[in-house]
Amino acid sequence: MADRLSAVLSGLMFFSFLVLTGCPPPATTKPEAISPPPQAAVKQQPPKTASKSAPASSLEAMRQGKPPAAGPLKDIYFDFDRYDLKPDARATLKANADWLKANPSARAEIEGHCDERGTNEYNLALGAKRAQAARDYLITLGIAKGRISTKSYGEELQVCKEQNEGCWQKNRHDRFVVIPARST
Repeated sequence: MADRLSAVLSGLMFFSFLVLTGCPPPATTKPEAISPPPQAAVKQQPPKTASKSAPASSLEAMRQGKPPAAGPLKDIYFDFDRYDLKPDARATLKANADWLKANPSARAEIEGHCDERGTNEYNLALGAKRAQAARDYLITLGIAKGRISTKSYGEELQVCKEQNEGCWQKNRHDRFVVIPARST
């Protein structure tokens, strides 16, 4: 009981810290130049955009009662109560980075998701850490910071609703949504 109370208090303190510190001011520097990858390594593909029949974000999909649209960027998965990147997640992120490099006008939003265990506040914070870990790794692979944003849904948008480890594993993931280039 004391461990649960301690976890809840820690989650509340972290969530309070996030709320009180707010978002950083927008960057005023110019976006970093990105050199295109060798053509033989990655085939250029046009960014997939969301249509009215295929919602892009998980939240839009939930509102429409549809599954999220599959895009060119693949999900990564996490162990219980963890946000560190496993070797298979790093390999997937490398492939995602290659696609982003081949499509320099595309941006991506990383959605952090958790299973249902833990409090809402704790899972929102954990989802944010998972999305941030993926973002940080993509930046080390050469993707400009301004092309990647993060969002946490915590436990709110479950892929699988059963209460077993196989289902929980599917819910502990980062989902990557391609954001089409803005028209000027």
